Amino acid sequence: MTQTGTVVRRQLVVEAPIERAFMVFTDQFGDFKPKEHNLLRAPIAETVFEPRVGGHIYDRAVDGTECHWARVLVYQPPERVVFSWDIGPQWTVETDPESTSEVEVRFIAETPHRTRVELEHRHLERHGNGWQAVRDGVDNDQGWPLYLDRYAALCAG
Repeated sequence: MTQTGTVVRRQLVVEAPIERAFMVFTDQFGDFKPKEHNLLRAPIAETVFEPRVGGHIYDRAVDGTECHWARVLVYQPPERVVFSWDIGPQWTVETDPESTSEVEVRFIAETPHRTRVELEHRHLERHGNGWQAVRDGVDNDQGWPLYLDRYAALCAG
């Protein structure tokens, strides 16, 4: 773990080729994102990661309602993806793009069957008053560490 003010960094090594590591992160995001991490009023049926610049990451509830909580800013398979974090300090959707942070995930092949994954959640100060709550939320055991542990298990499976 590395946390320096307005940036949270995590990295791990997964037992998967770089193409699979990238694909699992984007295509199966909803399989490692906890369903209880939910801003909707109804339970989540699925989380969708639209694989293109201009796409969204959103949750769709069992009642059909949707919560778009991220925008895909960079999509460069299999090396890199960057998306906005449109969830503010009150854990509600932030609609002003100038008040959102961003997450960059880099995939680096260490061997043909092992990939280092580096995650950087940056510009947390853009969330304004209370931005530290966002940092603390994504950095605690129920934030990026949980997501990445579950992601690594999917890669290995």
